[in-house]
Amino acid sequence: MTKPTIGKKAPTFSGTDQNNETVALSDFKGKKVVLYFYPKDNTPGCTAQACNLRDNYTALLKKGFAVIGISPDDSKSHKKFETKFNLPFPLIADTDHSIAEKYGVWGLKKFMGREFLGIHRTTFLIDEEGVLVQIIDKPDTKNHAEQVLAAWNALQ
Repeated sequence: MTKPTIGKKAPTFSGTDQNNETVALSDFKGKKVVLYFYPKDNTPGCTAQACNLRDNYTALLKKGFAVIGISPDDSKSHKKFETKFNLPFPLIADTDHSIAEKYGVWGLKKFMGREFLGIHRTTFLIDEEGVLVQIIDKPDTKNHAEQVLAAWNALQ
């Protein structure tokens, strides 16, 4: 698992969201992007993280951020997750893990003594020119928007 390098262009990607629409990083040129990878829809940590971003979405928009979530779940699962929690941002289905692999967040995990492949919860902050400016390796799921804003402010 090798993550992209801070200060370099973020890896390009394109995927299908919960509305079966194509979403690409290039769609967000001129905006700051919060690109967050999460393991699974409707699990406690992932729900807390998505809802925290939802609850602070207006503040993020005012600062010029776009939010994109990515997990290995399919578009149908993402649609249920979006509807259940009224999420206002795209959730990309990365069922083949190709985007997660580009960002170095797909790899071996351990849980309750069991090893398996999965997403390592990680957030990437990308500037208006598509340059990766910060990586948050251990997002605080309950305070993630605040963590994003603090990380961005530290760059200024």
